[in-house]
Amino acid sequence: MTQFHGLTAKGPYFEGWYFKHQAGDHTLALIPGVQYDKAGHRTAFIQVLTEGGSYRIFYPMSAFKVCPHCLSVNIGGNRFTHNGLSVDLQTKGLRLKGKIRYGPLTPPKSDVMGPFSHMPRMQCRHGVISLGHALEGEIEQNGKTVSFDNGIGYIEKDWGSSFPERYAWAQCNDFSGQKSAVMLSVADVPFLGRQFIGCIAVVLHGGREYRLATYRGVQIERCDSKGVVLRQGRYRLRADFQPPAGHPLLAPRQGVMDRIIRETSDCRAAFSFFERDDAVFRLKSNHACFEYCAPKAIV
Repeated sequence: MTQFHGLTAKGPYFEGWYFKHQAGDHTLALIPGVQYDKAGHRTAFIQVLTEGGSYRIFYPMSAFKVCPHCLSVNIGGNRFTHNGLSVDLQTKGLRLKGKIRYGPLTPPKSDVMGPFSHMPRMQCRHGVISLGHALEGEIEQNGKTVSFDNGIGYIEKDWGSSFPERYAWAQCNDFSGQKSAVMLSVADVPFLGRQFIGCIAVVLHGGREYRLATYRGVQIERCDSKGVVLRQGRYRLRADFQPPAGHPLLAPRQGVMDRIIRETSDCRAAFSFFERDDAVFRLKSNHACFEYCAPKAIV
């Protein structure tokens, strides 16, 4: 999941990485990436999401440098790697400078796309690079120093031509006293002239990873702006959300970052996971990340 897929891609195409950092009530997510339109014009970008707002900066492709086979992205001198990040950027309403170092990453046991990772012409592909890792360092944000020491991070990426038209996505690994993590995604998936609702969920708890997914026979019992319920064999995952309005981010549509979505990084959430009738865990957090892009319930 760390390699760069865009070396041989033609437009429309996008590829972006999502680096989230959580420490106490402070959240900082940075999204470096590239966009290729149909005409072949290419642009790099960095989006920034904090608990207080969202920001975006575009760069010429000459400012974009990437390792083809490892996690190392440099855009305008802002560097993102598996060891940490270093940023020094400024745009209207935001001045961001500092370094955060990462402890060992926690990748999932296998590609979260499963057999769909080998399918050609998928509209959007998703990868999880780290379900959680320790943080150390500080960032100066608009003149205020924010420490991320003893915080927790998360890294994922997406690539393809467009985000799904309808989808729900949530991620949380900030549970008081618990080393647990949940990532889930439910989305419309166009494929070979047809469309189906696809699902990926990864649960990490007690040192054990659980996978619920379309390719493993998951049933989506509920998916709307307030919650998701998944069932697969003897497992059942329930997520309930109390999301604030969120902040606008740009998402790709035919390779171009011109679609507005909204993400909240401080969503109140409750996650319950059951094996048969026994509760594996019941966890709550005030710092879940959540996106819901659909006019009504997906399921």
